[in-house]
Amino acid sequence: MQKETEKQAEAVAEPEAEVVEAPEAEAAEETEEQAAEAAPDDDETVTERADEDAEAEAEAEVEAAEGEAPGDEVEAEEDAIAADLAKAKAEAESYLDDLRRLQADFDNYRKRTLREQTARTASASQALVARLLPVLDNFELAVSAAEQSRDFDGMLKGVEMVLGALREVLEGEGLVKIEAEGKPFDPERHEAVIAVEQEDTDPGTVVGIVRTGYELGGKVLRPAMVKVAK
Repeated sequence: MQKETEKQAEAVAEPEAEVVEAPEAEAAEETEEQAAEAAPDDDETVTERADEDAEAEAEAEVEAAEGEAPGDEVEAEEDAIAADLAKAKAEAESYLDDLRRLQADFDNYRKRTLREQTARTASASQALVARLLPVLDNFELAVSAAEQSRDFDGMLKGVEMVLGALREVLEGEGLVKIEAEGKPFDPERHEAVIAVEQEDTDPGTVVGIVRTGYELGGKVLRPAMVKVAK
């Protein structure tokens, strides 16, 4: 009797234990399953959000770069233009300084050359006049002698001597008499003043000299006035 009573007590106790323990185990299992299911969802959400944030930042950077690029390019172009203008201005000022120095040098050269030419001309004139003074003295002596003696032949001889001295001085300066009579007419060295009929003479030949022409240093100083046969 007693054994049956104990068996009934154990039978009653066991169902109570199962009733008490079953809800707790099932709750724990459900919690673990929910945690296991929730964990992947949380990781995926975090990853998606991180990717979205990265894409948003990249888009923001691109937009910022696109928004700032034109301004930077314009500023760079303006700086380049300003640098080119400054360089061109410096070169222009340098060229202007060179031009001013060149102009000053040319003015000095022109003035110096003019002074030298004037000095050479004065020196040449002085030398020529100095050589002509004896000729002037001889003319004065010839005129004085002619007034006293009234000797025509003596006066003529004296004039011829002075003329010879004058020619000698001028020839020493490079003066050359232009040969004209009997030569073909040359318009560069002759000046025709009259055309005459002349037998046994080819037309265009100089047949007479009205005024002697001269050359100085190989250049025509004065053309000869001539008569030309026609």
